[in-house]
Amino acid sequence: MKSFNDLYAELLAKDIARPEGSASAELLNQGVHAIGKKLVEEAAEVWIASEYESDEALALEASQLIYHLQLILIARKIPMSMVEERL
Repeated sequence: MKSFNDLYAELLAKDIARPEGSASAELLNQGVHAIGKKLVEEAAEVWIASEYESDEALALEASQLIYHLQLILIARKIPMSMVEERL
């Protein structure tokens, strides 16, 4: 189990290292368009899960949405502090 900040730190490290075989590194290599498509897909899955699925299924979909959101921010080199300033 990872915290929000743990996941962000892990993804930042993958952005730097770009390890071969990493799905995160592959998406980062593909760029914001590919990540954005996954982000929209995951947002839709969160919506559907919230209407029709269990709490556990919703939580899983939400975790995937957060993952892709963090990934797109990293791809754009937007630090989490910039997001936090606007909360």
